[in-house]
Amino acid sequence: MSGDTDGNKEFHEQLRLQQLYGQRQGDGADPNTFVDPEDGTVYDWDHDKKAWFPKITEDFLAAYQANYGFTKDGQHDPNAACAPDTDTTAKPEEGKKTEKRTDTEQPKDGKKEKGEKRKADTAAWFDVETDKNTNVYVSGLPPDITTEEFVEVMSKCGIVMRDPISEEYKVKLYRDGQGNQKGDGLCCYLKKESVALAERLIDESEIRGYQLHVEAARFELKGQYDASKKKKKSKDYRKRMKAQQKQLDWRPEKKGEARKRHERVLIIQNMFHPSDFEEDPLVLNEYRDDLRTECEKFGQVKKVIIFDVSAY
Repeated sequence: MSGDTDGNKEFHEQLRLQQLYGQRQGDGADPNTFVDPEDGTVYDWDHDKKAWFPKITEDFLAAYQANYGFTKDGQHDPNAACAPDTDTTAKPEEGKKTEKRTDTEQPKDGKKEKGEKRKADTAAWFDVETDKNTNVYVSGLPPDITTEEFVEVMSKCGIVMRDPISEEYKVKLYRDGQGNQKGDGLCCYLKKESVALAERLIDESEIRGYQLHVEAARFELKGQYDASKKKKKSKDYRKRMKAQQKQLDWRPEKKGEARKRHERVLIIQNMFHPSDFEEDPLVLNEYRDDLRTECEKFGQVKKVIIFDVSAY
């Protein structure tokens, strides 16, 4: 909106100058030069832009430099006053803004300056969103439990996810520095519903006298997160993940062994010669109907195609 307002002001200013110029025609003065009677500004007519522009003279440059803080040599004068401000009510607020700016430039001791980068947060626990978390943390496991036994126990509540690349189950039994099992582990399910089911069924159950405790897993972020280090998932990875998701599809089993498509197509040769259709093209329909009638004696026929230009 401000751009439109400035454009309108410039347009009306040109109209005003043109009207004043029309009033002085016939006085014998230069037709390409005009002096505004209100402020004495000299204007030149620009033939390319078809508009009046102030004429650059020594007096004009001197007035401009005096108003905007420049010396006669064209150098900036820091001691010169800035251009006069016609809005007197805004001056006190400008002073307040200046004071605020100086205050922010000198922050008090013990406070961080605005815009200063925060130091990296220390490693902390964070919770994955409930609707996306498919991991459970299990503690109280026997020290001699194997990965296969752990998978067998956790599979009672759902499908344990496999790694699409290695095809191994996504479970983990934690060990100490000496390689001995600590008695806790992690299991990743295919669906989030298995988490609540494991908390209800496996929690407080026993294996060889050891009572288990199951809860939704939490994770610890070590250092700062760097998105650039995240591995890109290949097409093969996504394809295997899709195949893994199909394990939950409720599809009816096919009755018996279904034949493949190419095993249900029959090719018959030497039925006719292409010249048979040159005299009467409608004979093609008779061949098609006769062929369908004969083939339907052995089963359902879906389509009959006759290649009338083939000699075989």
